[in-house]
This record gives sequence, C-alpha cells and structure tokens, in this order.
Amino acid sequence: MARFNDIYEYDENLAGAGLKVGVVMSRFNQDVCEGLLSACVTQLKQLGVADADIAIATVPGALEIPPVLQRLAQSGRYNALVALGAVIRGETYHFEVVSNDACRAIMEVQLDTGVPVANGVLTCEDDDQAIARMHEKGSDCAKAAVEMANLHAAIAAREGV
Repeated sequence: MARFNDIYEYDENLAGAGLKVGVVMSRFNQDVCEGLLSACVTQLKQLGVADADIAIATVPGALEIPPVLQRLAQSGRYNALVALGAVIRGETYHFEVVSNDACRAIMEVQLDTGVPVANGVLTCEDDDQAIARMHEKGSDCAKAAVEMANLHAAIAAREGV
C-alpha cells in the first residue's frame, strides 16, 4: 500500500513458505520458555514455515543464547533467528546483568551477521508477568522473524545488497 506518490515503500510480508528459521531457547525458567517456544512454533507454522525448515537449540540460560545465535547465523542456513528466554527479577543485581548483557549481545549478533533476530527474552518482575506474556511474545517473535527475513530479502533484491 503506497502512502506517498512516487516514493517506494517496502510492503509488510508475513509469508513464511520457503524460509528457514532457527530458534534458540533458554531452559532457565523452563515452563515460561516452553510456553514461548510453543507459541512461536505454532505461529511459524501458521505463517507457512515448514517443520523441516525450523531448527531448535536449547541452552542453559539467557547468556548462552547469543553465542548459539551467532553460530546459527554464521552457518548461512537461516533467513531469520528467534531468541527465547525468561529473566525474572530476584533479590540481587544479577537480573540486570543477565537482562542487559543478553539483550545487547542478541542485538550484536544481528548487526554483525546481517541475519535478523527476533528478541523474545522476557525480562519480568515476577513469574506472573512472564506467564501472562509468554504466548503473545512467542507468537510476536515468529511474526517478526518472518517479516524481517522477507524485508531483508526485498531490500537485497531491490538494492542489490
């Protein structure tokens, strides 16, 4: 849909058929993370991503997500990646360290490799907040991954990069 005359605008594209998506999920706060994963995979399939084109890796915690994302991105196999985890505030500063460093490193992976990464690492005050957000966030990440993979492809096709 063009909003402006004579200005090219990239369209939103949520067609997942043919895309390859890697998912890295933390096992820490596993019930929440499994909820994120279930919603993400369900949405990926609804968007047309084939089972054979989805790969899932699990890691111990949120800080272990970025190095695995980086390996997957460097493989050249994936059009997009998804990071899933849950960091829930405790009584120490550890929450801030894990939240900030995991999110920063996830951003660095996509900037360094050019592979889009949907960040689904929840950072919540308590279990109730995480449970309330897990399904919507998992689904949103699937949509973001597919949309960004398609946008990257459209930019490459139009701009030659």
